[in-house]
Amino acid sequence: MTTMLGLQLTGRRVLVVGGGPVAARRVQSLLADAARVVVVAPQLCEVLLDLHRWGLIEWRAREVAETDLDGAWLVHTATGDRSTDAAVLAWATERQTFCVDAGSGADGSARTPATSQQGDVLVGVVSTGPADPRRTIAVRDAVAAQLREGRIDLRHRRAHAGRVVLVGGGPGDVGLLTLAGRRALAEADVVVTDRLGPVAVLDELAPGVEIIDVGKTPGHHPVPQHEIGRILVEQAQRGRVVVRLKGGDPFVYGRGGEEVLACREADVPVEVIPGVSSAFAAPAAAGIPLTHRGTVGAVHVMNGHDGWSSAALTGLRDRSCTVVVLMGVSALATLAAQALDAGADPATPVALVEEGTLPGQRVTRARLDDVVDVAAAAGVRAPAVIVLGAVAAAGLLEPDRGDTAHTTSSSDDSAPVAVTMAT
Repeated sequence: MTTMLGLQLTGRRVLVVGGGPVAARRVQSLLADAARVVVVAPQLCEVLLDLHRWGLIEWRAREVAETDLDGAWLVHTATGDRSTDAAVLAWATERQTFCVDAGSGADGSARTPATSQQGDVLVGVVSTGPADPRRTIAVRDAVAAQLREGRIDLRHRRAHAGRVVLVGGGPGDVGLLTLAGRRALAEADVVVTDRLGPVAVLDELAPGVEIIDVGKTPGHHPVPQHEIGRILVEQAQRGRVVVRLKGGDPFVYGRGGEEVLACREADVPVEVIPGVSSAFAAPAAAGIPLTHRGTVGAVHVMNGHDGWSSAALTGLRDRSCTVVVLMGVSALATLAAQALDAGADPATPVALVEEGTLPGQRVTRARLDDVVDVAAAAGVRAPAVIVLGAVAAAGLLEPDRGDTAHTTSSSDDSAPVAVTMAT
């Protein structure tokens, strides 16, 4: 029977016999565990020579002797010579020191597992029967994929220090949530969530994970920002892993900076996992390239609530950049009037992408001087991303989508067009 143990090798002497590629792989793994590695071999491969030159290993340039095992906590033999490996194993057995025999895993008193680490979880797979490296690697990779994708409940079961993780959830489609974000959710004791972003992923959380909804709607903020910061800090101080799941990216009009500061002021550990911003994802999902060679090569992202900046107006008026407006539906009439007053071309194409990447995604297109009326007629509602500039014109880069339904207000190609993008 094979029993799996986790060995603490930091600062402890490990003997590796052999100087070839197999020995080099073992040495690199041992160094990653901060072991004190001694290599005994007449010659070394280039990898081991470099490690020796850098002072990371001790090298005894000769054949192995029984006394080399003195003081070793663990022995790896990988000479490729059966008689030498058998002798090293016999010496180790006499000293009651575990020995990994790379040439014959079944003969050694220890086996090296196929390992994969995700965060602070290290998974190792070994065969209890005859050594079968390809099989153990296949099993390891399958388990690692589940961990990497956040498919396994990784919550701590014993008391531990609390922390906060700000996760950028992306524009809404769960498939656009990053793997790092999914792993964070797998470790979460509590999730503080908005109404936007990949809320469907909440259904995948393990039973017992607490969900706190602090979502805001236009003109209605039931949980003010300072209260959200207090919730994050209080939950973490209770020794819980707190995931703040936010739509888009935490640092792109997500007030993530304020939440990080709240945690740091309270000495609560905090980290940020970036997300796919709707400023870029929604136009892409609608087939709108924000930059396009020969058309425009710069992008300006702005908050509709803040109004136009001089840089954004200059870019729009000069047609030197695409302007992307977040949270701008309620301010559309003001933004359009100000742009026209500032000298923007009335024929500037505008596209409004509602519910980008979600099943209800819809794109409404119009000229700048008509966009307010067209949006009102189409019933455009938040959340929506507004794109202004040449790239917003219909036909520049139409996606090849068989399930796309087109509805137009006129047969004239120059007239305002409302396009429904069924995902």
